[in-house]
Amino acid sequence: MSLFLVFWFALSVMCDVCGQLCFKIGADRLPSGRSPVGISRAVLSSPWLVTGLCVYAIETIVWTRILSDVPLSIAYPIASLNFLGVTLASATILGERVGRPQWMGAWLVTFGVAIVAGSA
Repeated sequence: MSLFLVFWFALSVMCDVCGQLCFKIGADRLPSGRSPVGISRAVLSSPWLVTGLCVYAIETIVWTRILSDVPLSIAYPIASLNFLGVTLASATILGERVGRPQWMGAWLVTFGVAIVAGSA
């Protein structure tokens, strides 16, 4: 795999991790007990959730770029590195407790990604 593609994959994973962090922070700040219309307004007025949506728009462009060069059967497993990234970010940035089973699962996914990437 070329350094160019490694860059695009890293950018995709970073976008996914940042987007998930924005969504979590924004979701935690949403008011509860509102109607669907009220929740929609709250989502659209939340800077965290709007930022998350913008990050995902960028990720869509990045992902499309990746798919123009890499078969989906290889790209999608590599993109699942976001499991490890989101787990690390939730523990370090959000201070969430991540148990041994979650860490083991995230690392197993990562090792699977290494196997798929090595076969490319």
